[in-house]
Amino acid sequence: MADTPGTTTETERTDYESGVHGEDGMELRVWLRLLTCTNLLDHEVRTRLKSTADTTLPRFDILAQLERHDGPMSMGDLSRRLMVSNGNVTGLIDRLAREGLVDRTPSSEDRRVQMVSLTADGITFFAKVAEDHRDWVGAMMGDLSADEMKTLYDLLARLKESIHAAEQKNSLEAAE
Repeated sequence: MADTPGTTTETERTDYESGVHGEDGMELRVWLRLLTCTNLLDHEVRTRLKSTADTTLPRFDILAQLERHDGPMSMGDLSRRLMVSNGNVTGLIDRLAREGLVDRTPSSEDRRVQMVSLTADGITFFAKVAEDHRDWVGAMMGDLSADEMKTLYDLLARLKESIHAAEQKNSLEAAE
C-alpha cells in the first residue's frame, strides 16, 4: 500500500521517535524510545496471539492471572490486578466461560461474589499460548546479549524508582 498525504502508516503509529528533533532533551528522547519499544512489542504480541491462538491480549492476561494465582480468584481481584473495570472483566469472563476455558462459581463466603478458575482445557490452552508468548518475546529481544538484558533491566528499575520518587514529590507539593 502506497503512502498518501494525510494517511498514517503502521510504523508512524508505533514509532513515536519519528518526530524527535536534535534539540529535544534526552529525557524526551528516552520517553519516546520507551513508548516506541512498548508499542512495537505490544503490537507484535497482539498480532501473534490473534493469528496463532485466535485470542486477544486481554484474554491472555486474564488467563495468566488465573494461572499464577493459587486457587480461584474473585472478579473484583481480577479487575484490580488487571487495572480494568469490573464490566470489562465480566464480559471477558463470560466469553472464556462459554468457550470452556474458565469456571465461575459463587463464593462460599459471599454468594454475590463470583469466583473464577481455569478449567482443564483452560490450563492446557494457556500453557501452549504462554510458551509461544515466551518464544515471541525472546525472539524480539534476541539481538541483546544476556549482559545487555541485565543492564537494561537494572536501568529500567532505576527509572521506575525515579518515576515513583517524582510522583511522591508531586503529591507532597500538591498537598501543601
